[in-house]
Amino acid sequence: MKYTLSVLIAASIFMTGCTLQKKNTENRDYEVKLDTLTFFDQSRNRKIPVAFYYPKTNKKIPNQQIIIFNHGYGFNKGGDYFVYSYLTEKLASKGYFTVSIQHELTTDSLLPTEGNLQILRRPFWQNGSDNILFVLNELKKTKPELDYQHLILIGHSNGGDMAALFTNQHPNLVYKLITMDNRRMFLPRTSVPRVYTLRSNDYPADEGVLPNGEEQKKYHMMVQPTLINHGHMDNKGTDEEKKTLNDFVLRYLSEQ
Repeated sequence: MKYTLSVLIAASIFMTGCTLQKKNTENRDYEVKLDTLTFFDQSRNRKIPVAFYYPKTNKKIPNQQIIIFNHGYGFNKGGDYFVYSYLTEKLASKGYFTVSIQHELTTDSLLPTEGNLQILRRPFWQNGSDNILFVLNELKKTKPELDYQHLILIGHSNGGDMAALFTNQHPNLVYKLITMDNRRMFLPRTSVPRVYTLRSNDYPADEGVLPNGEEQKKYHMMVQPTLINHGHMDNKGTDEEKKTLNDFVLRYLSEQ
């Protein structure tokens, strides 16, 4: 009986220590480092520029999760993988290895703005989905220590449509999907992966893109309205708007 009690006490102390250690790790803010790299997909003869935002630390972060971020439409001017740094840097400061993909190249066709956009933009989303898959497979070769069992995809607007398409096509590769006001590609109706979406106050989504109330309850999907304009979900947002979006994203990432 004494032995059993001792074991229980020791186990309790150990579990408490683990809980505190996890909490301290989550609350810690790392210094963030930025690197850039351009992948080349020979099968599509396509360059894929990426920006890596990651915590600067001499110690290995066990089970470090990876986040792939996908920007909104930037009219092919380039540099879009930097304009959400308020979020990508915040994620890296919390210990996530964050990859921001530059999906548009100056040589690409412009995104259609008239007609049935769910059909006409599908090839552009497919291109983005293919970019995500290529980058993911390359990272598995060069950074095998990352946690690929819990891949997180985040995307704003057109990038959210890309991320939604990827999740529909490769649900077994995605742990969580967070879209920021994607408007055209329907969100997967599933409880695994977990699906969250942050909505703007000025642009509605096309019919069928968002789950209805019954689907939200059935699949535990989160549709979160905000008071933020669609165009303020990148670095153009105010400090308060950026904090709101960061807080929502970090809350979703912490959910089990």
